[in-house]
Amino acid sequence: MPRPSLIFAASQRRTIIVLAIILIIAAIVQGVAYWPGLMTWDAINQYGQATEGVFDDWHPPIMAWIWRQFIAIKPGPASMYLLQLGLYWLGYALIVAGAVRRGWNKAAIVTVAVALMPFPLALMGSVLKDCLMQGALLTATGLFIWSGPERGWGVRITGIALLVFAGMLRFNAFLATLPLVVAFLPAAFRRTPLRMVGAAIVSLAVLVAAMPVANRLIGADKSDVELSLVIFDMAGITKHTGIDMFPPIGVPNIVGVNAACYHPDKWDYYSTWAPEPCPITFKRIDEVMDQTGAKPYPTLVRAIVAHPIAYAEHRLGHFNINSRFLVHDEVQGPVPERPTENEWHFDVTPNAALTAITKGAEGSIHSPLGWPIFWMALAGGLLAIGWSMPSAWLTIPMAMSTLFYGLGYLPFSVSSELRYNLWTITGTAIAAGFVIADYGAGATVPRSRLIAALAPAVIVGMLCTIWRLT
Repeated sequence: MPRPSLIFAASQRRTIIVLAIILIIAAIVQGVAYWPGLMTWDAINQYGQATEGVFDDWHPPIMAWIWRQFIAIKPGPASMYLLQLGLYWLGYALIVAGAVRRGWNKAAIVTVAVALMPFPLALMGSVLKDCLMQGALLTATGLFIWSGPERGWGVRITGIALLVFAGMLRFNAFLATLPLVVAFLPAAFRRTPLRMVGAAIVSLAVLVAAMPVANRLIGADKSDVELSLVIFDMAGITKHTGIDMFPPIGVPNIVGVNAACYHPDKWDYYSTWAPEPCPITFKRIDEVMDQTGAKPYPTLVRAIVAHPIAYAEHRLGHFNINSRFLVHDEVQGPVPERPTENEWHFDVTPNAALTAITKGAEGSIHSPLGWPIFWMALAGGLLAIGWSMPSAWLTIPMAMSTLFYGLGYLPFSVSSELRYNLWTITGTAIAAGFVIADYGAGATVPRSRLIAALAPAVIVGMLCTIWRLT
């Protein structure tokens, strides 16, 4: 593939100027609307650790550690807010510029439209690990698209470093980053199936190790955060079997107690911050496991092996809610409405732009724009038809990244906040724009194959709509 020119032609310059103006205006409006960054409970907790210099691994310590460096310059949320927004909008700028550079103007226009989607705009107003991860993923993707298959080692190293950084922000981020890391590697690493598998295995090992290695280097204390998943799954199995799966914690009629506490949408009812505390608590289970020497994951595996059907019922029920499939839209609001009260009195000033963006986000969840299951189905369709497209070198790893990450919440999720699916929604939409651009440039796919590829998204969208209407 010939290397595209770094200098835009006259027609390209007009396109890039118009799209750049739109992105700049959107970035300014969004940044000012939520200034200096909306602080939720997660951010308040991390900021407290950053100010004290004492970290635990409940939330990604790398984010709190970076924040601590910023606090030395200027205290408050603004520095972290600017970091995540800088990565976020830089990513979109690189994707749009890369698309125009290669003559994919339709893909550039779709990408700008994705950048203006109300849910991502609203969510990025909050200081969150999901938003920082989104920024890292978008910038890495932007470098990937701008540089193309002919990229040099400087771009490869920078892109992979951003993806490894994203892997330090969520324990399941490797599902999103693995396809992109492998795609960043030189073609020689993927020339044969054996080399491809080897590259994937080595990349996976690095990505999975990224968070625990970073946590150790920072000196973060263990919080046993993984126990939240174990408790949620044990509670689900107990609910569906009527058999106690918990360690002996001294709660009478624990099956009945669990039936009242268990909700398939999230595990929080067993946490210390539950609005109505459950007698089955994280703290008590953690203490008993420490006293008995029991290990969380082996304990859970034994419960799953003993009751696989109950586990599947629990997991599918939760994934149905998390992916917004056969549910009503009132599962949970898409974005925080107000900052969490905090000792530093960090707040955002109500304004018309914030209200408009937030209302747009709340309205969008009543359409496919806010249904992650629709975007997963579309990503699967892109994989089915993308291999024969000129843009396959970028749409295939992107679709794999978004689909794997979305499906990863089937076994790993403990909550149903829509923010977990931010990358699945936006990444799939961007990849779809490049497939659309291929069609516009004359690429063809047999009609039967095209119908088969689009059918899952169409069917899922119809089922979601019918369920909500009834």
